[in-house]
Amino acid sequence: MPDALSVLDDLRGESEELDRLVAELSRERWSLATPAPGWTVAHQIAHLAWTDRAAVLAATDPDAFAVEVEKAAAAPGSFVDEGAEEGAALPPAELLARWRAGREELSRILRAAPAGTRLPWYGPPMAVPSMASARLMETWAHGQDVADALGVRRPATDRLRHVARIGVRTRDFSFAVRGLSAPGEEFRVELTAPESGEVWAYGPEGAAQRVTGPGLDFCLLVTQRAHRADLALRAEGRDADRWLDIAQAFAGPAGAGRAPARTPEGDAR
Repeated sequence: MPDALSVLDDLRGESEELDRLVAELSRERWSLATPAPGWTVAHQIAHLAWTDRAAVLAATDPDAFAVEVEKAAAAPGSFVDEGAEEGAALPPAELLARWRAGREELSRILRAAPAGTRLPWYGPPMAVPSMASARLMETWAHGQDVADALGVRRPATDRLRHVARIGVRTRDFSFAVRGLSAPGEEFRVELTAPESGEVWAYGPEGAAQRVTGPGLDFCLLVTQRAHRADLALRAEGRDADRWLDIAQAFAGPAGAGRAPARTPEGDAR
């Protein structure tokens, strides 16, 4: 388990990077469509603000948060979209201020949480480092949607180690959410960090099932921000190969993922 304070520091860095992308946008650019169907730049930021508020509620009022979990269970197909839609309807300056205030409040609460604290969530309860890692994953992934909408290429950082770790840990969930039995054996995953060039390694060295490649590509895959065909990931073993087709680090139903950017012949679409 990573150190909570180091993850929270990285979460702050990820949030500030995304903040710089949207802080000076015109109202028209807040309305640009992103790769997520039906979601504009405003929807992406509104979703992050909404989820931060949910996390604050989970940490400060578990009973009230339990009511929100019931609402989500009653409308699994629309609950997230409705939250994003509500925030996206706000004036951009108000939405931006809401996101900033919410993420700072959540950071303050998580930094002050006693060691061993576990927070209720929409799935199993989460330890503070896990909650911070999940928030970083979402911030980075939705930030990628914003960057794609704006035509901006963001430099990848070693903060992605937190996203990669979640991607590895959710291997079995990726199978289960599709009604498939997870492989019984552990995989070896070796990913090259985008800044330092170090290798992030998971699982036994001698495992027959292996995944190797750039850390950035793995994170794009498990957050379903890019299609496997467009990424330089290599699988050895049938089960590892199958995993790369269905990998999903985020909770909820199986995602449809993104269409490949290239045709089988390699030509850009």
